[in-house]
Amino acid sequence: MSDETVYLNYRQEELDAQYNNRARYPEYEGYFEDWTEWSAKTRERLPARLDAAYGDLPCETLDIFPAEQDNAPVQVMVHGGYWYSLDKHHDSFVAEGLRPNGVTTVVINYGLAPEYRMDEIVRQTRAALAWVWRHAGEFGADATRIHTVGQSAGGHLVLMLMATDWPAFAADLPANVVKSGASISGIYDLEPIRLCYLNGKVGMDEDEARRNSPVHLRYPVALPLLFVSGDIESDEYARQAELMEDTWRRLGYPSARLTLPGYNHFTMAHQLREPDSELTRALLRQMGL
Repeated sequence: MSDETVYLNYRQEELDAQYNNRARYPEYEGYFEDWTEWSAKTRERLPARLDAAYGDLPCETLDIFPAEQDNAPVQVMVHGGYWYSLDKHHDSFVAEGLRPNGVTTVVINYGLAPEYRMDEIVRQTRAALAWVWRHAGEFGADATRIHTVGQSAGGHLVLMLMATDWPAFAADLPANVVKSGASISGIYDLEPIRLCYLNGKVGMDEDEARRNSPVHLRYPVALPLLFVSGDIESDEYARQAELMEDTWRRLGYPSARLTLPGYNHFTMAHQLREPDSELTRALLRQMGL
């Protein structure tokens, strides 16, 4: 192992280990299999509009799981996978926890690295939210109550949505398209990602990493933000959360922290499958339900 530090006090092998969740939790393949199975059953069981196109690219699609009642709030789920793996079909199960509580669930897709750069992934995510706002009435939802939640890379993308100047993105959009965000073990400073093994997939340069790092951005609307963490995670994930929480406090914006004892980077999302879990109840509180 080289003694040269590459980021903070981490040597290369140490920094790689901090962000290598698949090595840290070797049972991850079982989690992915569970998500796939649960989500397939959700798509069979619940009413849904699948693969709605929000753009022209094949990857620009989303799935809608409407609430039973009209004019329902919307929870938009942004999947994780370090921007290079997984897709919306792994996260359909989120609707199981939200629909019984009167919430419409939208699970969005985006193009994956290395085919798509980070700037483009962020643009696609924003385009998906713009589509939801424009079309919410068509699937019985309330466009004025759109909330967001994401896991890991999805948590990063939730913050990028919250940082969006929506009228600049598209002239027909209001400034407050998004009403709140919840980030499950998110990543808010992309510099260590650029410097660790993950950049072999993501391929960011220094400028790209900085302009897509939530800790360096401006937030035009004071939105509530929920930080969700497990207690079985690396030191870097804890540092990332503290960094973003400090940013939110300096802005004077509302925030809350939910720590889930006994949960790791992957298993926290399992609570979204349960209508009465701690995490589901926290999302409902953000929505005023």
